[in-house]
Amino acid sequence: MEKLKIAAIGDQFITSAVFETAVRDAIGAGCEVVTRDLQWPEVPFFAYDGPAGTEIKEYSGNPKDLEAMLAEAEVLVTHLAPVTAELLEKAPRLKFIGVSRGGPTNVNMEAARARNVTVCNVPGRNASAVAEFTVGAILANVRRITVGHAGLSQGIWRGDLYRYDRTGDELSDLTVGLLGYSHIGQRVVRLLKPFGCRILICDPYAKLTVQDAIDGVEQVEIDDLIAQSDILSLHARVTPETTGIISAERIAKMKKGAVLVNSARGELVDQPALCEALVSGHLGGAALDTFEVEPPKNDDELLRLPNVTLTPHIAGASRRVATFAAEQIAEDLARFLKGEKLKNPCS
Repeated sequence: MEKLKIAAIGDQFITSAVFETAVRDAIGAGCEVVTRDLQWPEVPFFAYDGPAGTEIKEYSGNPKDLEAMLAEAEVLVTHLAPVTAELLEKAPRLKFIGVSRGGPTNVNMEAARARNVTVCNVPGRNASAVAEFTVGAILANVRRITVGHAGLSQGIWRGDLYRYDRTGDELSDLTVGLLGYSHIGQRVVRLLKPFGCRILICDPYAKLTVQDAIDGVEQVEIDDLIAQSDILSLHARVTPETTGIISAERIAKMKKGAVLVNSARGELVDQPALCEALVSGHLGGAALDTFEVEPPKNDDELLRLPNVTLTPHIAGASRRVATFAAEQIAEDLARFLKGEKLKNPCS
């Protein structure tokens, strides 16, 4: 019997070896796996400015380089490979694509549907990692870890941070607002509850559970979220409706001294307006893991502000995320091969 031909295209985070191990554990030895590893994150992924044009986004590599590898493949498991309409045409035997991320933005879904190729993904794959990171970023700002570190790194002992008018707050005295209440937002709430803070959420698609009500989680409209939050944490996807949702006008309506945490996407925020609010002192601080342009330009003023915690889009990165995502894809592949309903099919 001919073995199932599988292409495993990994990168430096979810490697092809991780994919291959997960696939063989899930479906056994009756497969032939060819592998390749792309250069992300050592080389940043493309948004809309790469070799695939505007057809897909957030991908690594050139689709032309993958044509030979996929010519005989029946299954593709990948994280960031650029799956364009042209590449699909060069893969006539392909019938299943597993994308080990929350949204298959690197796959031309219209072309996949037209060719009757089944696609699955892993929604919420990094919810725990991002939630932990978010709480850490909140604490770094409200407990003055960020500004204290910035001072010491320049040889300045910030003993003044013990002054009443400059020291930090405890979360039990603060209101934390979450914009977006899906997998990540819900996990953030679970981690925040023991701190005793007031928690607000804004998400037109979310419905609070009985447990949310017991825990005191409040659902509000966005203007109330903006006005009442001491800490505003973003967990929304980028859509035409959410692009620029934290606008200059809304930043101006945030509490004086409030902190903005963005571990979602840079496109949600008017970045120049945010920078101005941080410089003026209207906002007390920010924690940014994502930016309008990644990586940010060296002359970006945000990189030089002492009240900003900056990280290079790593909130969703953990070893467990990599193995979990590959395992979920492999398990859905096993279901597909058995003719069973997939856990995470993409429409």
